[in-house]
Amino acid sequence: MLGGMDFPRLPVRQVREHPAAPLDRRTWPATLAPVRHLLDHGLELGAATVLIGENGSGKSTLVEAIAGAYGLSPEGGSTGARHSTRPTESDLHEHLQLVRNPATTRHGYFLRAETMHGFFTYLENNPSTRRPDPSFHEMSHGESFLDLVRDRIHGPGLWVLDEPESALSFTGCLGSLSILMDRMAGGTSQIVLATHSPLLASLPGADVLEVGPWGLRPTLWEDLELVHHWRTFLQDPRRYHRHL
Repeated sequence: MLGGMDFPRLPVRQVREHPAAPLDRRTWPATLAPVRHLLDHGLELGAATVLIGENGSGKSTLVEAIAGAYGLSPEGGSTGARHSTRPTESDLHEHLQLVRNPATTRHGYFLRAETMHGFFTYLENNPSTRRPDPSFHEMSHGESFLDLVRDRIHGPGLWVLDEPESALSFTGCLGSLSILMDRMAGGTSQIVLATHSPLLASLPGADVLEVGPWGLRPTLWEDLELVHHWRTFLQDPRRYHRHL
């Protein structure tokens, strides 16, 4: 198992393969090393879990499946959202079991940058009965994403984010990081984040997992290959330009 600490006020303690619905290891997405690692060993979730990996490594497949197993729409939204345009997600969520902490909330939200335009249209067509939503389509991509983070991620719940930096500038990433830090301070907000951003990966108190052909491995932020490459590039971009 990864992790191991007990967070009884958080919604989910562990993600594991469902004993009644095992996934054939010869079929995709079980052929992805990180997915196979989760199925074989399970994944314990603390207050925040950050997944870092190259394109195609499987990190988005994992967060999408965790969101689906929790009851969240794979294209974004809360446990009540039924937004779906063209289903492309795997059926991994059907093979996962979430071990929940007793007497905790079932509230949550899934935010993924690649489906935000269609999701904003869904929100316009299904307005909140509590209060009107902002006019997300009238904002810039980054402004709308930050507004959604501020508005939807609050209080007890599981908050799943897939590559939010795609919508955000450096300052926007700092703003998003500030919001996540503030929510974690309450002790009942649980975050699962897939990102390419060293800034977002620095979320204090998060378990950082490097995703790759080895599966999943706990890593310190300062030891991430991503952080090493950004440091080296910013010191001398020409060292990378020569290899392009």
